[in-house]
Amino acid sequence: MSARVAIVVGAGGELGRETAAKLAGAGFTVVGVDRNAEALKELPDGIESRAADTTDPAAAKSIVDQIATEVGPPEVLVNTLGTYHLGDALAATPDDLQLMLDVNAGAALWLTQAVVPYLRERGGGSIVHVAARPGLEPAAGMTTYAVSKAALVQLVRVLDLELRPLGIRVNAVAPALLDTDKTRPYLPPEVLAHAVKPAAVAEVIAFLVSDAAAVVSGAIVPTYGA
Repeated sequence: MSARVAIVVGAGGELGRETAAKLAGAGFTVVGVDRNAEALKELPDGIESRAADTTDPAAAKSIVDQIATEVGPPEVLVNTLGTYHLGDALAATPDDLQLMLDVNAGAALWLTQAVVPYLRERGGGSIVHVAARPGLEPAAGMTTYAVSKAALVQLVRVLDLELRPLGIRVNAVAPALLDTDKTRPYLPPEVLAHAVKPAAVAEVIAFLVSDAAAVVSGAIVPTYGA
């Protein structure tokens, strides 16, 4: 139980997988969480995994409690969950909005609620969520996505105010466009040239949870690329 335990949610995706690997390399005992159990099999050797849908508040609490019991109380939570939807405001549906809010903002809140008792008990810790540039700057044609990421940005800022007095740091990274297997086929070369590799964003996340970033809390760090 003396290990420094980090939970990485969304570890079935490329950014989550890269983040899990970076944190393991930094000496953390990492547990990857994703609802896609098959995708978790892509994690590097030595990284444990658990399947759970953390958009469900009960499931988020259950999986964090399980990891705390079986692996050790967490010191770090990284939430890389995210989903995307194109569509302008006049075409948005209730289902579109609900899905974006559940995945992009709701899971962040439920996971934070689940992990904070463990961080408070150990006297501090670090949480990093993944926001997005459209959550900081208006962007036409992606209304429900942008609204959900803006909600996440505001959540991170509120959590910072509420949790910093407990020694818990809450930050976020905000990519603009990631160069992943899913996005690459749809991007023209001139756009792909400016997309950021998940490994580069994972480096920033690893810094934010490190002791070197002990004075950083409440930051929304742009990871837009060049």
